[in-house]
Amino acid sequence: MDHSADAYRTDLMTITRFVLNEQSKHAESRGDFTILLSHIVLGCKFVCSAVNKAGLAKLIGLAGETNVQGEEQKKLDVLSNEVFVKALVSSGRTCILVSEEDELAIVVEPSKRGKYCVVFDPLDGSSNIDCGVSIGTIFGIYMIKDHSEPKLEDALQPGKNMVAAGYCMYGSSCTLVLSTGSGVNGFTLDPSLGEFILTHPEIKIPKKGKIYSVNEGNARNWDAPTAKYVEKCKFPKDGSSAKSLRYIGSMVADVHRTLLYGGIFLYPADKKSPNGKLRVLYEVFPMSFLMEQAGGQAFTGKERALDLVPKKIHERSPIFLGSYDDVEEVKALYAEEQKA
Repeated sequence: MDHSADAYRTDLMTITRFVLNEQSKHAESRGDFTILLSHIVLGCKFVCSAVNKAGLAKLIGLAGETNVQGEEQKKLDVLSNEVFVKALVSSGRTCILVSEEDELAIVVEPSKRGKYCVVFDPLDGSSNIDCGVSIGTIFGIYMIKDHSEPKLEDALQPGKNMVAAGYCMYGSSCTLVLSTGSGVNGFTLDPSLGEFILTHPEIKIPKKGKIYSVNEGNARNWDAPTAKYVEKCKFPKDGSSAKSLRYIGSMVADVHRTLLYGGIFLYPADKKSPNGKLRVLYEVFPMSFLMEQAGGQAFTGKERALDLVPKKIHERSPIFLGSYDDVEEVKALYAEEQKA
């Protein structure tokens, strides 16, 4: 069967066309967001290509090592960070950037400033690349009122203020999942076209799932509600089937599965990490935003995750996110403990 005709199909919904369609629904829009998103998409394509060649190109090696030519090698996450910083700054639509790889926020030079703040983890789960596990890029976008003088506080907004969030997963296929505040859509990169095509329209997470996802190696340090919830998953007392445990250890991959199949992803606080381990701005917020947009919930153990107001750019938080009913059970256990 000849697939070459696909290259000439006009009914394929590309991510560019999709975003332009979304833009046309807002009379006041000037295309800035569309331009910003196209630069993020370009960054994702570049990183996807680098990830696919990583083993061959020796990108896996530690940063700081030198190759035969005496040139310093870049580790993949360092390279990915450079790619996204350059892509975002050159879009001319950003004024402040927060990256997992940079200790300080990046303030864009005045001549290239725009009205958006982008928070991102350029390569989440990069420690897994040696064994071929899916890794990804996570991002969230805020709008800034006064972009002529961006301040650090502009990046420290609650997650509910985000105008868009998404992740790109580099795995058996390259998948970009995006929400601009009206539902969640998934796009898959067609290498022959070099375009992201809409393959998962209007993703809705099942109301209840059969999978729980957590690092059980930390069980001895968990608080009581988390321990009770996991016990309930394994040994339900109401006669229902036990949940299956699935834990990849790459947040993008675990959240992607949770979004499509339902269930719950948990990274709770424990005695070793009393504030949890995942970073609020560029891990917890974007994933919580996507979960809520898909009909699920995200909870920190104290409050709705998107209501959290971070005080530092690399702040951490516990997180429970996934199917509505599953997160509801966790919330009930925490409420019970507070009463006790």
